[in-house]
Amino acid sequence: MASDPTLSWTNRSVLRPGREDLYLCLQDIVVFVRDLDRSLHFYVDHLGFELIADKRVTSDGVGWIEVAPPDGSANLALVAPKPDSPEYNLIGGYRWVLFMTEDVQAKYKEWKERGVHFVSPPENATWGGTYTRFEDPDGNAFGLEGFDEVRQSLELRRQAQAEKLESERRAAHELEIAKQVQARLFPQVQPQLKTLEYAGICLQARQVGGDYFDFLSLGPQRLGMIIGDVSGKGIAAALLMANLQASLRSQSALAFDQPEALLRSVNRLFFDNTVESAYASLLFADYDDTMRRLRYVNCGHLSGLLMRRDGEVERLESTSGLLGLFKEWDCSIQEQELSTGDVLALYTDGITEATDGQGEEFGERSLIEALGQNRDLSCQSMLTAIVDEVRQFSADEQNDDITAIVAKVKATE
Repeated sequence: MASDPTLSWTNRSVLRPGREDLYLCLQDIVVFVRDLDRSLHFYVDHLGFELIADKRVTSDGVGWIEVAPPDGSANLALVAPKPDSPEYNLIGGYRWVLFMTEDVQAKYKEWKERGVHFVSPPENATWGGTYTRFEDPDGNAFGLEGFDEVRQSLELRRQAQAEKLESERRAAHELEIAKQVQARLFPQVQPQLKTLEYAGICLQARQVGGDYFDFLSLGPQRLGMIIGDVSGKGIAAALLMANLQASLRSQSALAFDQPEALLRSVNRLFFDNTVESAYASLLFADYDDTMRRLRYVNCGHLSGLLMRRDGEVERLESTSGLLGLFKEWDCSIQEQELSTGDVLALYTDGITEATDGQGEEFGERSLIEALGQNRDLSCQSMLTAIVDEVRQFSADEQNDDITAIVAKVKATE
């Protein structure tokens, strides 16, 4: 039976995208019957039709139901007219409604075993097909026909559908493999520090995406925290993300003394190995565990948030342009001294640009409030709380990757 009545009127027809003329299809064919319950039992249980609409109780006392064959696009409207109406005299007789099947003999045998009354067995028609007639409980007669062209056409369509399903299955399997591979690109090991607790998360809107975060060991008591967002979505963005990650990790040794040299090299590799329209925003932060010093470069990314112990918020704003747009590129480094209790948050626009039902964005202010309310939690718990708040705010389907890093300065052990 139709599971969604709001779709029952058009879900059996073929939509043709790109057409400028108005939508038009055959809605239904009226068949007059005496008893709707008996007719419903016959068409649904004996013939295997689907119930599309049920209006047995109406204000004018004329009830009707709509049924349709499982593979058809037109409906039969079964109407029970009042006994004193002219339509009541139209019950019974041949309606000139023809049903088509790929195997008339098989359908004849199936329906006959279910108690359907046929006027005559199937016979070869002069036009080259096979034809028979059957009746419903009210004597309304219908034709059942088939010919070789129908069978051949159905076989071709089924073959095409099977090939499509197999192609979709292979694509889904390959996408699942890509998801597993990309999951391994995110940090699997976190270097331990004495004065800093930290955690990261990436929840992709699709199976793969273009958000990126990483933790790199930059030498004794040095940690690199990286968050980025490459252009595009889906597989294309995932490939760019893998390219960026490989460049950063392979060149990370340069960051020990010259973070600027690292990023210049990464920009050159990203520019040389991607198409002209590819780019990435990136925030690279280098934390010195001994001195509690944070050096950072913000390459066109959203401002990082540094919440001091007293609640004051400082922004790690952009210090250079996006990566990958130009072959010649440079950046500048900024520094921040951190203290016990300070909280650092790096994030992508999947958090701040998440929208509610009215189109209002979650925004930076809500993120700051969430940081303040949850700053006493562990970093992992803090991330979980923030993500939960974003998801509750945006009840609709997630449209962008949600990625963030949270770090908190702790007292020396």
